[in-house]
Amino acid sequence: MTIQIANRADLRRVANHLANLTQNARVKDPFIAGVREVIADGHDPLGDTYARVVSPSVRRNYGATFTPIAVVQSMLHWAKSQRIRIARIVDPGAGSGRFVLAAARAFPNAEIVAVEKNSEIAKLLQANVAAADIAKQVQILVQDYRSVELSRIAGATLFIGNPPYVRHHDIEPNWKNWYTNALEADGLPGSQLAGLHLHFLLKTRQLAVSGDLGCFITAAEWLDVNYGSTLRAMLTNGLGGQSLHLIDPAVKVFDDALTSAMILCFTVGLHSDALRVRHVRNIEMLGDLRSGKRISLTRAQATHKWSLLTSPPRITNDKTFELGNLFAIHRGQVTGMNRVWIAATDTPNISHRFLVPTVTDAKELIDAPNARLMTTARLKRVVSLPADLNALDDETRCQIDRFLRWARSLGANKSYVAQHRRPWWRVALGSPAPILMTYMGRRPPVFVRNICGARIINIAHGLYPRTPLAESDLNRLVRWLNANVCISAGRTYAGGLTKFEPREAMRLRIPTLEALCEMELN
Repeated sequence: MTIQIANRADLRRVANHLANLTQNARVKDPFIAGVREVIADGHDPLGDTYARVVSPSVRRNYGATFTPIAVVQSMLHWAKSQRIRIARIVDPGAGSGRFVLAAARAFPNAEIVAVEKNSEIAKLLQANVAAADIAKQVQILVQDYRSVELSRIAGATLFIGNPPYVRHHDIEPNWKNWYTNALEADGLPGSQLAGLHLHFLLKTRQLAVSGDLGCFITAAEWLDVNYGSTLRAMLTNGLGGQSLHLIDPAVKVFDDALTSAMILCFTVGLHSDALRVRHVRNIEMLGDLRSGKRISLTRAQATHKWSLLTSPPRITNDKTFELGNLFAIHRGQVTGMNRVWIAATDTPNISHRFLVPTVTDAKELIDAPNARLMTTARLKRVVSLPADLNALDDETRCQIDRFLRWARSLGANKSYVAQHRRPWWRVALGSPAPILMTYMGRRPPVFVRNICGARIINIAHGLYPRTPLAESDLNRLVRWLNANVCISAGRTYAGGLTKFEPREAMRLRIPTLEALCEMELN
C-alpha cells in the first residue's frame, strides 16, 4: 500500500493520532489505519514524509538524516551474530525509529531506550512505536543523549544507530568544553573541532560497561582528520574495535546527504590484537559485518589515515617520489563574485581581449575526451582587467567604466576578496598550467592535459613543472595519475566530499619518469 502524506501539517496530524493509540486499538479513519498497517510491515512513511517536506539544509542543522532500512538490517544482523544475551538496546539519536522498530522485531525480549532530542521528530518516533504495538518494550527519552544516564542491568547493552552529524560550528561552547574535559580526564586526545557524532561516541564509552556491544554508521571523515584521532584511540584502547566497513564514496548511502559513510562495530573491553577492515563498493556488499581484512592494532595505531587501511597504496617498490618534486601545485584564482566576473548574457559589452577562456566548472575537466582539453571554444570567459586603466584608449575606457558601474551595482567591489586586492577589479588569472586537476568530489581527482592553454578559477588546481618536461612525460604522468590515485589519498570533509588540497596533492607518491617509461614499454 502506498502512503502519501501531503505536507508538514498533515504529517503532524497523522503522527499525533498514531502516537495516542493504545495497544491493539481499532482505528476508524481508513487513512490512519493504512499508515498503521504500512508501519507494522516494517516501513517508515512518517520518516519518509519528514525527509521530503523538510529540506536537507534545515535538517542538517540538527543532524536529521534517516538510515536506509537495508543498512539497519545489516547492522542488526551483526548484533545477532555475536551470540551475546542482549538485555537492552540504546539508540542515541533515534530519529523516526527505524533502528528501534527493527530492533524490537530482532530482539523481542530486550528493553529499548530511544533517545531523540528534537521534539517534532520524537513525535514521529512515538507514533511509529505506538503503531507497531511495541510501546511496552520501548522507553522514549526526549533529551540530549549527552545528558542521559543508564541504570546497571543484568546482560549486555547494544548501542546501535546513526549518531547525528552536526559540525562543530553548530555545537554550543559548554558541550565542546564537556567533550575536551572528559577526554583529558581519561588521558585521550581531544579537539573542539569534533562533530556531534564524536560527542555521541564519547558518551557511549562513558555509559557502556565491559561486554556491551556497539554498531554505528557515521560520516567517514573521522578515519582521517586530526580530531578523529580521539575515536581511533578509543577503538584501540578500551572501546574494543572489531571491524570497520568504509562504504565507497561513490555510493550515495543517504538520499539527501552527501556524506561518505562507514560502519564501525565494537565490543567494549574486548582485548584483541587486530581489527577487521573492509572497503564496501555497494550497499548490497554490506552483508556480514564480521568480515574484512585483519589489520594488527599496532599497524592501525601507527597509521595516520585509517581509510588507507582499507585500500593500501598501489605502489610498493622504491622507484617512487612525491609529485611535488616535479610540480608546484596551485589552486585556481578566486574571483570574489562569479556572478560578475564570469561573463554571461547580461554582462555589459567588453572587449574580447579582456575575456579570458577559463575552466569554471570541474565537469569541464571530468568530461574532457581522453583527459585532454583541446579547445577553449566551449569554455566560459572570465573578465580580466588590467590594474592600470589610464593607459586605455577612450572608447575602451568607456566600456570598462560602464562594466565597473554594473559590477558595483551588484556589490562586486564589496566582496571580501575584492576588498583585499588592489585594485578591487583585478582578477589576476594565473598562467596556463600544462596539467589541471579537479580536487573535490565523491571520486578520485581527474587529471587533464591542458593542450589549449586554458586558465582556471578555484574549482581546479594547476600543476606547474619545476623543470621543463617533455610532452611524452606529461602525457604518461596524466595517464598514470588517472589510473592510480585513490580517493583515500585525499581528506574527507563535512558533507562527505573528499578534497585534495595542494599540499596533499604534492605528497602523492608517483613512479619516477624512468619507471613510468618502463611500465609503458612493458
